[in-house]
Amino acid sequence: MKTNRRTFLKGMAAASAAPFILPSNVWAAEVKPNDRIVMGFIGMGKQSHHLLGTFIRFKECQVVAVCDVDTTRRTDAQKFVNEFYAQTPDQGSADCMACNDFREIINRDDIDAVCIATPDHWHAIPTIAALESGKDVYCEKPLTHNIHEATAVMKAVKANKRVLQTGSMQRSMREFRIACELVRNGVIGKIERVDCSFGPPGIPCDLPEEPMEPGLDWNMWIGPGPMRPYNSELSPRGIHDHFPNWRNYKEYGGGMVCDWGAHHIDIAQWGLGMDDSGPVEAIPPDDPKAVNGAVLVYANGVKVVHVDGFGAEFFGTEGEVKVNRGKFELYLGGKKVAGFRDRADGTLAAALRIAEDEYLKNARIKLYDSDNHLMDFVECVKSRKRPITNEEVGGRSAICCHLMNQAYYNHSVIKWKPKRMRFDKDGGDPAWLTRDYRAPWTV
Repeated sequence: MKTNRRTFLKGMAAASAAPFILPSNVWAAEVKPNDRIVMGFIGMGKQSHHLLGTFIRFKECQVVAVCDVDTTRRTDAQKFVNEFYAQTPDQGSADCMACNDFREIINRDDIDAVCIATPDHWHAIPTIAALESGKDVYCEKPLTHNIHEATAVMKAVKANKRVLQTGSMQRSMREFRIACELVRNGVIGKIERVDCSFGPPGIPCDLPEEPMEPGLDWNMWIGPGPMRPYNSELSPRGIHDHFPNWRNYKEYGGGMVCDWGAHHIDIAQWGLGMDDSGPVEAIPPDDPKAVNGAVLVYANGVKVVHVDGFGAEFFGTEGEVKVNRGKFELYLGGKKVAGFRDRADGTLAAALRIAEDEYLKNARIKLYDSDNHLMDFVECVKSRKRPITNEEVGGRSAICCHLMNQAYYNHSVIKWKPKRMRFDKDGGDPAWLTRDYRAPWTV
């Protein structure tokens, strides 16, 4: 089956379980079977184990299908689902389908939503196919492998009136929301720049061939990417408890610029109020061999700089806000007035409470408040509202990462029109927007 021009793909993977402690209200109300969100999962590696293990425990959800190109991973996920429902038959039946081809999930009319956690080069195609089949989508970050795919996903969500959540879950962490509220409410003055810390851009894949055991559909793993010999760095066989290195290679991921940049640049976008816009320039570092130093420039002159530092750091005329997972600092006039990095600082909750009570008490701007990223998706599927990292948030943050990568890849200044999501005149090569898709796949 050929996918048509509007078909897509993205994600990462899933499978490695640990118990999840969730708020009691998540478990509270009984849900009638006919009211449950019936879900299928595509990509069953390490990240998906967290996703599957959380969604299946929501009483609002029922998992009926899993898909992976690795036999061991998909049968392990199927076993997990069936054992869960064997122990909790009131929440679902122990007859989970396991398949090699994501289209078997897409073609099922009884599935309401899909969770996609494949490598990046496989995000857009199943995402668009799911949207066009009337399904809602939770897709891991970065939402797409390239700019063309980002715009196509955004259009598909709108055209099909579906709900999409991107896995940029830092927006559902209190420290990031409060940091961005401080910035948006002018507590640190006029913003001059944002430093974002993450690793290098993607590199060409030159891995040597390794022998491959039976049980992996390598042709399907490669999908729309360029065919190459098997190497376990790209797809470790069976159950593994690490994030594979496909993300380092530009053919299948986007390096750390897309992997962690999709987190921290996303927070920069949030703090700058640019969720419906983006930069107007992407500037490479002076040294063509440098792996940081690229800059995104916004129309108001604010710069987002790729550094080797501390999460996301906002610098204003009156102070600074620094934030990372489990860490937060607010400086005013050169003095730290609230912060937590380690136990010597007390607790993160106490630092955030000080920031809220003393500097956000009468805040004009209150940002979307989510304390559970996956439940936010579930609630929006039911309400039909847009979730915290909807298609525009996820799509535009991904575009920021892709623009930065293209500046590195081509060592060229890129001129961008964020509203229209295209290059300015002579601002870039149209080939940089997309990729060569291996038949029969295309977007």
